[in-house]
Amino acid sequence: MIPDAYVWLYAGVVGAIVGSFLNVCIYRLPAEKSVITPRSACGACDTPIRWRDNIPVISWLLLRGRCRDCGAPISVQYPLVELAIALIWTAAALRFGVSIEGLHSAVLLTLLLGIAMTDAREMVIPDQFTLIGAALGLIFASFPGGIRLLDAFIGGLSAYLLLWAVKFGAEKLLKKPALGTGDIHMMAMVGAFLGPGGAMLTILLGSVFGLVIGVPIQAIRGRLSPFATYLPLGTFLALGAAIAHVWGDPILGWYLGTVLGAP
Repeated sequence: MIPDAYVWLYAGVVGAIVGSFLNVCIYRLPAEKSVITPRSACGACDTPIRWRDNIPVISWLLLRGRCRDCGAPISVQYPLVELAIALIWTAAALRFGVSIEGLHSAVLLTLLLGIAMTDAREMVIPDQFTLIGAALGLIFASFPGGIRLLDAFIGGLSAYLLLWAVKFGAEKLLKKPALGTGDIHMMAMVGAFLGPGGAMLTILLGSVFGLVIGVPIQAIRGRLSPFATYLPLGTFLALGAAIAHVWGDPILGWYLGTVLGAP
């Protein structure tokens, strides 16, 4: 039997590699560029990055955050995302062991971080994250041990239709575009991973976070930036989905028992 420590270490290494690829997706997908070719290169001198300079986290530390060839600074986002995904995959292995549930958790949280980053940076939620993610959610649900396939299908469809209804109603009321299709596709993905209860909790939490965090930030930026009217709702929905995934059952249990008085 493989010792638990080896499993956790392996999960962390795989997570760091996935995080490195996620960085590529975060930068290239909003620009509609291939994530396969060309090879990663320095943004300043355009020199292709050598394999030894592309080791997650470690290479950035050894290079002290600078390009080996031109000395230009390399964004700290790269090692932070790699480290975050490594910790996510390690935590999934700690919680679920070697299982479909562990992979389900790691993949969902990886997708949510990618969505949060692209929406915060570029005001875009790529369909490559959401639509492929929705398909993955349904595939995971087809295996025993986690959410049922029917619940995954109902969760994705109900969240998708609900947000389309919200978009239609808001645009009729406000007479201007409201709620991007990226947010709608994202919630279809979340519903496929978490089911209808998790999807509704995500919408509630994401809306609250957007109200108490996003709106004040945008109000401050409104004195400085012409983009202040935009609220990256996907970033807050991603945070809500992560919380719903990790603590959704106790939160829903508390809400049904304490607030609604359900037995």
